Amino acid sequence: MRILIIKLSAIGDVVHTLPAAAMLKRLLPEAHIGWVVERRASAILHGSPVIDELIELDTRTWRKSFFQKTTGAAMQEQLHRLRGKFDIAIDFQGLMKSGLVAKASNAPRRIGFTTAELREKASHIFYTEQVSTSSVRHIIDKNLALTNSLLPAPVSSKDYEFPIAISPEDEQYIAEQVTTRADSFAILNPGGGWVTKLWSAEKFGAVADWLWQEYGMVSFVTYGPGEEHLAQSVAEQSRQKAAIPLASTLKQFVALARRARLFIGGDTGPLHIAAACRTPIVGLYGPTLPERNGPFDKDDITVGRDLWCRADCHKRQCWHWQCMEIPIDEVMQAIGIRLAAAKNVSNQPQPLAFKV
Repeated sequence: MRILIIKLSAIGDVVHTLPAAAMLKRLLPEAHIGWVVERRASAILHGSPVIDELIELDTRTWRKSFFQKTTGAAMQEQLHRLRGKFDIAIDFQGLMKSGLVAKASNAPRRIGFTTAELREKASHIFYTEQVSTSSVRHIIDKNLALTNSLLPAPVSSKDYEFPIAISPEDEQYIAEQVTTRADSFAILNPGGGWVTKLWSAEKFGAVADWLWQEYGMVSFVTYGPGEEHLAQSVAEQSRQKAAIPLASTLKQFVALARRARLFIGGDTGPLHIAAACRTPIVGLYGPTLPERNGPFDKDDITVGRDLWCRADCHKRQCWHWQCMEIPIDEVMQAIGIRLAAAKNVSNQPQPLAFKV
């Protein structure tokens, strides 16, 4: 059996799909698992033991140069790698472009969510089968429910597996950065992908100072491409100079998160990687719902404002910013509760390796 996973982006969404891939490989060990992903979100999947074939697309470049002669040839060449090679294609994305990828694979079975659950409902035309996951809330469980359609009997598990391969070089880089600067540290991640997910640098800086004063913890401020200014702003707002910007790749961030006592940040890729690493989390949630996209450890805490407009928001732009005006004292209170809970359980990093 040859199975194609379609989850193109973003980084957090890719991480949320890894438990489904792990379940497929564990329960169907003879299956050949392929994964189609956007190149910009692919790094976290490189070397994963549950993926037999990684197919990277660059649809952003396609869109920017759609009318150039070379674009059509590039699209055809990349999509040709899919055609006729897979028996089943599973679209975990629910967009027109991901549906088109499923169709381009020419897989006899093309599986997606029911129309009501699709982000772009017209994509249902590309599927031969649709699966309802309306009875579950969290996106990881929805992905697992979609995967269950391939199994002889449904499987339900909260023991999520995130098979991410980390090189010794990445581990060594983080070890050197951490041991020379801090014995105990938190991760602050001020980025968010959407401007509607951003908490102020001033508040992050104040949290860094408080963590240093109350817990003796340094704060490493992480950032993605184009977010250097956010990390620098947080560092400048820290009066105690307790916030240190730290550049890292996604794989290096995994190594960092596994050593951290705490992660604080919004609904974005690093938070979901931290959750995969079982790092204690205080999440700052505005236009998205933690019930669907939040950390899954029962002791993790999300802080937000339950406004009239929040229920089905998901807006990347908004005329007001009230949902992210989260009071700093509420965040500090949540941090105290989460750190206290972490003392009562073993906080040893969970292995990310996957054994069939």
